[in-house]
Amino acid sequence: MNELQDVIGAIRPLRQEAKDAASVHLDNLTKPPGSLGKLEDMARQLAGITGEVMPDMSRKAIVVMAADHGVCEEGVSAFPQEVTRQMVMNFLQGGAAVNVLARHAGAEVVCVDIGVNADLEHPDLLSRKVRKGTANMAREAAMTREEALQAIRVGIEVADGLAGRGVRVLATGEMGIGNTTASSALLSVLGGIAVEEAVGRGTGIDDARWLHKQEVVRRAIEVNKPDADDALDVLAKVGGLEIAGLTGVILGAAKNACPVVIDGFISSAAALVASRLAPESQPYMIASHQSHEQGHGRMLEAVGLGPMLHMDMRLGEGTGAALCFTLMDAAGKIMREMASFESAGVSRG
Repeated sequence: MNELQDVIGAIRPLRQEAKDAASVHLDNLTKPPGSLGKLEDMARQLAGITGEVMPDMSRKAIVVMAADHGVCEEGVSAFPQEVTRQMVMNFLQGGAAVNVLARHAGAEVVCVDIGVNADLEHPDLLSRKVRKGTANMAREAAMTREEALQAIRVGIEVADGLAGRGVRVLATGEMGIGNTTASSALLSVLGGIAVEEAVGRGTGIDDARWLHKQEVVRRAIEVNKPDADDALDVLAKVGGLEIAGLTGVILGAAKNACPVVIDGFISSAAALVASRLAPESQPYMIASHQSHEQGHGRMLEAVGLGPMLHMDMRLGEGTGAALCFTLMDAAGKIMREMASFESAGVSRG
């Protein structure tokens, strides 16, 4: 825990001077002040994070954490658990949606096995398995507190490694059949949200399984009695290994003064945990989109984030974050390439 506190203690406030300088620059461009909306907000935020008015954010990486969930024993998903393993191999072969959109955005995909219930080998896989999947949280704690801490440390180490080789912006992605169930439980406890509002349809379950999924989440909360004032306790009891790993990625990104683009519902559950562990990490987060998953809007509100996009997506993997990278590139080009009133000879209003 001391190591985690050291990381949290290393997170610094955004650089206000750089944000102010970015605002001055934006207001000198040939447009009404604020007329580019969230692109301008992003430009200011990136300046504050990096300390540079026009940072080079071309080195991008999406960290896809993969793990299995014991709660799948309760029949909460439309897909069998072995899909987690199969999709990890798909990521590594470059054939998943996140690979396609990452290539489109000029980003690399880093796949981490933090808890897949299988023995996986691939030269491009980061094997950091804490355990082979969580326990069934409807019957017992998903993992121990130490396992949750270990998974967070894995995410911090991955973020440190990427930042150390020049990656300037990170994004969160995930794979794990059953992980919307864990994320819904985290939202319900940490966000104080009723289970029926927090639980969505995940991969597309029918009404009967949706009601059953709500009951499973209620049971998990009743059995484990997570302490809403202790985010690590909640994460360990009703969370997931990939969620814990992404929590670490977010904290590690903030420690390294890197913006971190948050993907969908599961990634936002990690953002919620990170924001409760370290409120100082929240200004480093950028919410890429609001997904079609029922509780995602409430999750973002609980973190204090507003989405850049509304695309009715619900795939996860980091797909929404990859699309947001293109908006980040656009914000950078506005800062670097748009003419000022003076250079263009345009009169101010």
